Amino acid sequence: MAEQNATILVTGGAGYIGSHAVLALKQAGYNVVVLDNLVYGHRELVEEVLKTELIEGDTTDRPLLDQIFTSRSIDAVMHFAAYAYVGESVSNPAKYYRNNVFGTLVLLEAMQAAGVKNFVFSSTCASYGIPQEVPITEDHPQVPINPYGMSKLMVEKILADFGVAYDLKSVIFRYFNAAGADPEGRLGEDHNPETHLIPLVLQTALGLRDSIKVFGSDYPTPDGTCIRDYIHVADLADAHVLGLEYLLKGGESSRFNLGNGNGFSVLEVIEAAKQVTGRDFRVDQCDRRPGDPPALVGSSERARKILGWTPHYADIHTILTHAWNWHQKRHGGT
Repeated sequence: MAEQNATILVTGGAGYIGSHAVLALKQAGYNVVVLDNLVYGHRELVEEVLKTELIEGDTTDRPLLDQIFTSRSIDAVMHFAAYAYVGESVSNPAKYYRNNVFGTLVLLEAMQAAGVKNFVFSSTCASYGIPQEVPITEDHPQVPINPYGMSKLMVEKILADFGVAYDLKSVIFRYFNAAGADPEGRLGEDHNPETHLIPLVLQTALGLRDSIKVFGSDYPTPDGTCIRDYIHVADLADAHVLGLEYLLKGGESSRFNLGNGNGFSVLEVIEAAKQVTGRDFRVDQCDRRPGDPPALVGSSERARKILGWTPHYADIHTILTHAWNWHQKRHGGT
């Protein structure tokens, strides 16, 4: 339950994972304020579905942040306000370092000035780079291969230094492939542009795309396609609430992987999607994309042990069913 009606500032709370975290926080009894620049977020999900206060603004805007912290009694910050397109980070790294690193630094300085000491950070398995072993644990070397992963790793380093210098307490969540949608259909994944496999597959099933592309069929995996660890977004949101409660009860700074601990190949996801949707669609085999590891699967034993976190929706068919219900509702499919 919420710690004494604590108020949580959620940056990026109008986005995919952030909005699900807002829902989980409210269900747990927390007061929530959302800050989002709405570049990729959806105003109506916050104001109409979640019935939550939305402040339109940017984490690089220090006067706005100071105004938020001085006008409200903020107990902790959950930070989701990052750009997360890997390819774009390679072609436009300045955008990523400015928003993901500088924007976080400005936010942390505003927190420091306001005496806010608890920070839950949305990091990524992309900070590990090419895995040396699978499943990946939190102690795996972090050698990111793109500016997106590097920007997240830089923030992790900043948080460690702020912890030493300013007694900032942080929980860092490195998650694998967020997927699915709110089981009750209130929220879901709606990116523009969309780059994630599951929504692309479901859009193809809806007839919104001509085909789904499979990048590489010659990987050293059972069916030749990449294997990824898909974690239900509602399970991610639950972990963030547990991480927050851990901090508010005096827990020390820590880092946690969030994944199911097992992987599904691209072809397995496509076949499961055909079963869930009852629809057939075209699959195009394409060349590999540079930098795609054959398998990314995470170990979440630390989160299970320390936070008491347990994923409730680990089955790929359940993840796809929730996502399919959302996509039909969102895109007018039948």
